[in-house]
Amino acid sequence: MHRHQRDKGYAWVIVATLALTETVSWGVLYYGFAVFLVPMEQAFGWSRAQLTGAFSLALLLSGFVAPLVGRWLDQRGPRLPMTFGSLAATLLLLAWSRITQLAAFYAVWAGLGLVMALVLYEPAFATIAKWFERRRRQALTVLTLVGALASVIFTPFITWLIALLGWRTALLVLAGLLALTTVLPHALLLRAPPREPISPRPRAATNARAALRTLPFWALTAALTLAAFVTVTVTVHLLPSLLDRGYTPAFAASATGLVGLMQIPGRLLIAPLGRWLSDRVLTTLVFLVQGGALLLLLVAGHRAAGVLAFVVLFGMANGMITIVRAARPAELFGSAAYGAIAGAMTLPVTLARAAAPFGAGLLYTALGRYQPIWLALVVVGALSAGAACLAETAACRSLLGSARSPQTEERLPLERASTDAQE
Repeated sequence: MHRHQRDKGYAWVIVATLALTETVSWGVLYYGFAVFLVPMEQAFGWSRAQLTGAFSLALLLSGFVAPLVGRWLDQRGPRLPMTFGSLAATLLLLAWSRITQLAAFYAVWAGLGLVMALVLYEPAFATIAKWFERRRRQALTVLTLVGALASVIFTPFITWLIALLGWRTALLVLAGLLALTTVLPHALLLRAPPREPISPRPRAATNARAALRTLPFWALTAALTLAAFVTVTVTVHLLPSLLDRGYTPAFAASATGLVGLMQIPGRLLIAPLGRWLSDRVLTTLVFLVQGGALLLLLVAGHRAAGVLAFVVLFGMANGMITIVRAARPAELFGSAAYGAIAGAMTLPVTLARAAAPFGAGLLYTALGRYQPIWLALVVVGALSAGAACLAETAACRSLLGSARSPQTEERLPLERASTDAQE
């Protein structure tokens, strides 16, 4: 294998490649689902709950196979698993375009759930983490900033394709696009990182078992789980909700897509805000804004300005939560056991993502309107903010205790948070 130095040179080719493929993969495989809901309801008469149940199944399977995918990436590098995943995604889109039965639809989305674990952020993050040492945070920021464009590009684009060609032909076009922009780059440009050892970093660390015995771990996990429930529900149901209110398909698609676009200023703002606000205030505020933004959607009625205000605040909060999810486990518990600790948080978050679209679809089928669903999500958002505040308060107390305990370095290296955050 040709060897390349970390942090520069070919490492940035890897970032550019993944920025392209992640944007297309998220746009087609994740954000595209919501655009197909209404056309498929009209074509087959299936309920919203029946359709969104397939997406829930996909998210659930994706979370359960993620550890296996991680081991495959460690053993073989990113080229084979990510190329296989993008090729399988292409074939499954072709199969989706031919379905006539609900069981076949679920089978396709079960396959797409396995594919998501192979091609979405988790394998991309792992690849960049191995290619970068000193500039890892900058590389991940570049990837997520570009990836945030997925919804704003693909939601209106897929809406236009369906209006022009019909949903079946639109899937054929998307399959071709996916093959061209993900299969080929993954196969031709991805490679394993150099084998030279990363320099050791003299830092205390908490192992996963010790972290699981702490209140900050469980409170932060609860906050991320509840926030994931809110995010996925809005991702899947915002567009059909706006259509139910009488907004045009173009406005509904554009507003839904802008949620992803507004993640960009959110991710850019969190660093300067962190210099002015304490961790407890900033983390709590991020989760509070996500749930509170839904109040604007509740009172907006037929006022487009209210919907757009919701989009701005909700999207920015989502962008900040992505950074919190990636950074706070390492800042609270150290980086040595980061994979195991973050992995332990994955299951409840995955269950929330899987339950969200189906549960909301079931409620919509029973109630026939979205207002009670959005109100419930406001409550969920408030609970997530409370859990985040509890996590940060408990972490702060542990930090104060560490000043009096010489064994703290072996338990909870919270004093390393400010150092990690600056890297």
